[in-house]
Amino acid sequence: MNIAIALPEIFLTIAICLSLLIEPFLPTDKRRLISYLLIQTCLIITTLLVINTFPADKAWGLNNLYVRDDLGSLLKISILLVTMLAFVYARQYLQEKGLWKNEFFILILFSVLGMLVIASANHLLLIYLGLELLALALYALVAFSRDDSRATEAAMKYFVLGAIASGMLLYGISILYGITRGQLELSAIASYLSTQEVLNNIPLLFALVFIVGGIAFKFGTVPFHMWAPDVYQGAPTAVTLFLASVPKLAAFAMLMRVLGESLGAAQSGWSQLLLVMGLLSVTVGNLLAIAQFNLKRMLAYSTIAHMGFVLLAAMTGTLEGYSAGLFYTIIYALTSVGSFAILILLSHQGLDAETLNDLKGLNERYPWYAFLMLLLLFSMAGIPPMVGFYAKFSVIQAMLNTGYLWPAVFVVLMSVVGAFYYLRAIKMMYFDQPEKHPPQITYPMDFQIALTANGLLVLFLGLLPTGLIELCTQALVASLP
Repeated sequence: MNIAIALPEIFLTIAICLSLLIEPFLPTDKRRLISYLLIQTCLIITTLLVINTFPADKAWGLNNLYVRDDLGSLLKISILLVTMLAFVYARQYLQEKGLWKNEFFILILFSVLGMLVIASANHLLLIYLGLELLALALYALVAFSRDDSRATEAAMKYFVLGAIASGMLLYGISILYGITRGQLELSAIASYLSTQEVLNNIPLLFALVFIVGGIAFKFGTVPFHMWAPDVYQGAPTAVTLFLASVPKLAAFAMLMRVLGESLGAAQSGWSQLLLVMGLLSVTVGNLLAIAQFNLKRMLAYSTIAHMGFVLLAAMTGTLEGYSAGLFYTIIYALTSVGSFAILILLSHQGLDAETLNDLKGLNERYPWYAFLMLLLLFSMAGIPPMVGFYAKFSVIQAMLNTGYLWPAVFVVLMSVVGAFYYLRAIKMMYFDQPEKHPPQITYPMDFQIALTANGLLVLFLGLLPTGLIELCTQALVASLP
């Protein structure tokens, strides 16, 4: 059984249950702070448990349902660290909006537990279990502001489309179960497919289409992108901050476990799907983002474009491509959570900062925060020396090394087009005057420290990117079959 390899997930499950049991017995005036500290503590301990086993030899447990390897550990550490950042950013916003309920943090912990399960799953049904645990918690989080009709509408759209995507994924898994004669363990499926002619196996191609569609929905890529702009705009900003960053790491974990490990032998079947979806995502995301003046919708379309890069990296089916995709996803999660933190910072008196006009004159009022936003937007645009440049460069280099010349050139052109809406936001921060004078921003010291570290880390990793790139490559070398 080797239960010890699932120790972080077991601890987190116990911590969630204890938090639910302890919270009603806390004094009313202390309930918020104590419960917040309890939840942060359990995240820190879970992170330490994961770090304690990284790097480590690949090991299996729970009757081969679970695997501990460097890829899973790196993704888990990233998920937990970005979640802690999201908690720090969300605290003040929830208090000002009257949304502080411990259920918010519990739901996020449930979604984090689902992501950790996906990162270490060695069985398709366990991946599906983790995915549903993640998805159900996110549906509730999007509708967390129950008096807001936009949040309710966004949650319904997300739920309906998410249910369809889950059904597609499960249908693909069921076809795969049939053609592999009852195999759902990743390594068993991989060994079976290694003996098959993929392009001549029609049932297998059908299974690939449905499975890739389910994975693409979690990334929010074309043609499964319709939910992203509405959900990003309708959900409370604290929820959007989490939704736009951490689940992308889980989506990459699912992509690697299912496509990279289990269906790696069928790469000739799914690589063309990823190529088409990746190119469409980069195109649609960047072009439609130009027309947006709502910041959350603009960042939603930006996300679609960025996730297109991740699909194009995975499409190559090489170690270099997978490493570039992992590096890109981690950097995107770090950059995205910081960008939405700036929107939380600019929200005041119960009003959300949602339009580009809210950025006007930010440099005159708060030059340091404007500088941090400049770093984050430069990174998203792929402008050196920000780390986003190296993330895009590594993906394009992986495409060129596998012979995808014209897609690489097309992606570069789309990146130049996409730089427009980032530069427009920067221009408004530094050269435009605000339409009205908002009140003074006062945020806790932990928020300011976390945001400063977040922004400067994007610059630091841009100046010294090789360490993280090598870490991603080593994790994949040790984990891939």
